[in-house]
Amino acid sequence: MDKIYGRNAVIEAFLAKRDIKKAYIIKEDSKIIKKIIDLCQKNNVDINYVDKRFFEKTKINHQGVMVYADEFEYKDINDTLDDDFIVILDKIEDPHNLGAIIRSCEAMGVDSVIIPEHKSAKINSTVYKTSAGAVNFMKIIMVKNITRTIKELKDNRFWVYGLAGEASEYIYDTDLKGKVALVIGNEGKGISRLVKENCDMLIKIPMTGKINSLNASVAAAISIYEVLRQNGKS
Repeated sequence: MDKIYGRNAVIEAFLAKRDIKKAYIIKEDSKIIKKIIDLCQKNNVDINYVDKRFFEKTKINHQGVMVYADEFEYKDINDTLDDDFIVILDKIEDPHNLGAIIRSCEAMGVDSVIIPEHKSAKINSTVYKTSAGAVNFMKIIMVKNITRTIKELKDNRFWVYGLAGEASEYIYDTDLKGKVALVIGNEGKGISRLVKENCDMLIKIPMTGKINSLNASVAAAISIYEVLRQNGKS
């Protein structure tokens, strides 16, 4: 069972028709809480009214709402056959970054997000909250081997671009039209060596300030938008 915290995340879970089993709510006189209660009642969800002590050990910004839902279902690589734009996350370990990237991907129309099975954040309550429920509407695929997956995507006519600070080509000078797979690397180490070697091209975001790096989720959002812009989807 997954725990989903936060008002918007819970509402999005209902809209995505997740199988929600139980709800824990601090009752208050607000429209959004009334909406959540109404959704619970319409979907025959068992409601437990609690006080602040229930959430005392919860580090997530719960907003007085938590539900138990069916476990998140990862998709298969075969579900990408009709995709045009995929984001590959190479060992993103911070669930806040994972949630923020998924939120950007869903908002901007990315078809799928691929994460590795090992050394990567998974879909959990923090990711649900940080993504504002976007995980419910995004195809997220977990694979055993990113390098092997890249080769499969190339066989399906994808061009694979890795975002790397040491790249010689700037993202704005690169032709990103067509079927694109964009690789975002680990928060500290960047893209791993084998993954880097299997990318068709390494690209970077121009930096003019004294700090020469960006948070992974910020870099992802900038790069995603540029791919969409070049493909006429801005």
